[in-house]
Amino acid sequence: MEFRDLKSQYQKYKEEIDSAINQVIVNANFIGGKEVKEVEEQLAQFVGVKHCISCANGTEAMTLLMMAWDIKEGDAVFVPDFTFFSTGEIVSFRGATPVFVDVDRDTFNIDTNKLEEAIMKTIEEGKLNPKVIIPVDLFGLPANFPEINRIAKKYNLLVLEDGAQGFGGNINGKRACSFGDAATTSFFPAKPLGCYGDGGAIFTNDDQLAELLTSLKVHGKGDNKYDNVRIGLNSRLDTIQAAILKVKLKAFAEHELEDVNRVYRLYNERLNGVVEIPFIPEGFYSSFAQYTLKLKNKEQREGLQARLNEHGIPSMIYYIKPMHRQEAFSHLEFNDNEFEITNTLSDTVLSLPMHPYLSDEEVNRVCEVIKGYFE
Repeated sequence: MEFRDLKSQYQKYKEEIDSAINQVIVNANFIGGKEVKEVEEQLAQFVGVKHCISCANGTEAMTLLMMAWDIKEGDAVFVPDFTFFSTGEIVSFRGATPVFVDVDRDTFNIDTNKLEEAIMKTIEEGKLNPKVIIPVDLFGLPANFPEINRIAKKYNLLVLEDGAQGFGGNINGKRACSFGDAATTSFFPAKPLGCYGDGGAIFTNDDQLAELLTSLKVHGKGDNKYDNVRIGLNSRLDTIQAAILKVKLKAFAEHELEDVNRVYRLYNERLNGVVEIPFIPEGFYSSFAQYTLKLKNKEQREGLQARLNEHGIPSMIYYIKPMHRQEAFSHLEFNDNEFEITNTLSDTVLSLPMHPYLSDEEVNRVCEVIKGYFE
């Protein structure tokens, strides 16, 4: 059994993917080929925004926005404590200070009450200038953007939606990567929409921001790549990855999103009352990058993971160490007691196999092992 089955997906779309890759090789337009522009247009249309600017990976997508917004030393950027390292890393990379915020236990996403408290505390201390909020759409579920955007407007902050896991999710029909001032996603192979290597994208309705990002991602180019008007990066999505994404985006929109939610419903039917299952608020729709359980304690999680492993069922722990406990951020000296929920989640969460190609029989097998463990 695969945790995220890219092999079955490839076999289903092998002819289309192979043909798309072969066409790029025949045309020999490996950098900046027509497929890059085409997939950007298709991605922007899918999300419902004016601009999609592709780049080399999700981390650099966020870095490019930090550069475009001139985030620098002395600035504060508010980041959920329960997330992957890169969301905080891109802040420190610019010399700014990440301010970690505990998360909501039900949704795993940034706690908006604690977010506002952290902003007010930062303002009162007067050492840093609050500039940006980076909510993360964790495990496929969009963050609480109606409330986050209200807070951002109140304190005049920018919002960068980290939609690396949330691509395809929505709130009342408004799709992930369309919230805030700009949004980013990752096309890492295991993401809801992944390529066959690294890749990323930025989404925005801001014409000037889109123009600036297009320059920054290619060495700060002006009219051409030998006319450099600012310091930038080398962060391009290569044409082969764009060609693959064109095929996979079509499948994603046509059936994969619904199929992965079908698997979610199957898991819920079989596990409700056995173990604590994911919570999706009313009006929210998840793309289920992960299907994550909450166990009672670390020992119970370790026992269940061992039992699943005995039966050849893969599982993963996201995330075993909170951001505020990462050695790279130790100089910031956070108070561990302010992250009670994140600390607990890091000891108790466990993610099960989750993808659009998971069969009913495989779901039943996973659930029977889990039921057997608790019995």
